[in-house]
Amino acid sequence: MRIRGWMAVLLALCAPVALTKAQSAFNAPGEPYVPRLGDIMSTIQSRHIKLWFAGKAANWQLADFELRQLKAALAEAASLYSGIPVSDVTMMTVPLGSVEDAIVAKDGKRFAKAAGELTDGCNACHRSMGRAFLVMRIPAEQPFADQVFAPQGSK
Repeated sequence: MRIRGWMAVLLALCAPVALTKAQSAFNAPGEPYVPRLGDIMSTIQSRHIKLWFAGKAANWQLADFELRQLKAALAEAASLYSGIPVSDVTMMTVPLGSVEDAIVAKDGKRFAKAAGELTDGCNACHRSMGRAFLVMRIPAEQPFADQVFAPQGSK
């Protein structure tokens, strides 16, 4: 067999071992996968952005979906990471409720105000956790060029 052939066989035999070692660096074999807090927060950030653009486009169905996803990710973070103080999680209840009320009312002005309060809540939580360098804002640019935020049937 030529050198290239042996190298291909060697790579094929070693790749599963390398992958197993890379995966086991985060979770012991047989333990359930636990996403890192930063990964959950990145998901929340994405939902925050999408929530804003859905509400701005008055796509209330999409805004409701993104809000539910954002709430689920916050609940996941709180349940998986006991170091997050309960007060930080509960401080988000009022702004999340205000966003939900605005979505149900299909009220763009209320939505914008509530989204600002939600963003302020995110920043307050970051500060209380010693992560003041993580500063959220209402999105100014739309980074999801592959998604349409306007309700179907509108331009």
